[in-house]
Amino acid sequence: MTESTSMMQNTHQELITHIDNMKEKRAELDRFIHKEEEEKARIVNDLRILNERLARVDEGLARKYAARQEYDKTIAETENAFSKIIDSSRTLLHVLKRESTTLSNKHADDNWS
Repeated sequence: MTESTSMMQNTHQELITHIDNMKEKRAELDRFIHKEEEEKARIVNDLRILNERLARVDEGLARKYAARQEYDKTIAETENAFSKIIDSSRTLLHVLKRESTTLSNKHADDNWS
């Protein structure tokens, strides 16, 4: 029986050693999991902050796009009105020159002195 008892003790000891090794590996794995969970939490927080910043930037861009569109519309309207003023001025100048020539020809013989 001593041999049998010795074998049982060896088997028992081996089982305990393997279980302890597995527990150590599990504890090590737990430490890695904990570190990765902390990193994940930091990344999630960073992502939340970045998403908030992105939303603020998008809102600012939307306001700026709208303002730029208003500028474009005002510039186009002003350029169009200015073009009409130039055309009207040219027409007025042409009419004035024609009338001036007509008046000059009509009163060429008149002596104003």
